[in-house]
This record gives sequence, C-alpha cells and structure tokens, in this order.
Amino acid sequence: MAGKEMHGGILIDFLEGLLKISNLVLSVIAGIIAASMFKISQERKSLRAWKVLIVVLLLFVVQQILGALRAFGIYSSPFLTHVNVSILLGFLIYAMALQIHTYLVEK
Repeated sequence: MAGKEMHGGILIDFLEGLLKISNLVLSVIAGIIAASMFKISQERKSLRAWKVLIVVLLLFVVQQILGALRAFGIYSSPFLTHVNVSILLGFLIYAMALQIHTYLVEK
C-alpha cells in the first residue's frame, strides 16, 4: 500500500512540474505578445487601457515564474506572491475603469 501511495505522489509531482513548465512557457509567449501590442496601443487613443493590460500581463508572467520557482523548491516567498497578485488586480481594475471611461467619452 505504501508503495502505491509513493508512486502516486511521484506522478502528481511530475504532473505539477509539467504544468508549471507549460504555464511558464505560455506566459513568456504572452509576454512577447504584450511587448508587440505596446506599439499598436500607442498609435490608437481608444486602446489606452491596453497599455495597462500589458503591465497586467507582464505581472502575470512574474507570478507564473514565482509559482514555478516555488513548485520546484528553488525560491518561496508568500509575501511577494500575494503582493504581486494584489498589484495585478489593482492594475486590472484600473484598466477596466479606464476602458469604460474611454467608451463613454467617445460615445
């Protein structure tokens, strides 16, 4: 019985690591897309909120990197993880309010 539990634990750890690595790769790709979108958002005034969303996306990349480091036991900081999420949510709320304001002004 103990052998089966150990084997299942190894499988779960493997899957968690695999998912963290795939999240990390996808978030880096999202960061590259965000950097390319920055130029487009500067050209059009109606996309001002996208500048803030790009910052949110980059903070999400940082969050995924911190999660991967924690999952592999390299670095763990609960304080930094929670502060990053709070800042991320603050920027997201600001971007939504800015987009609503832009929509109402242009209407």
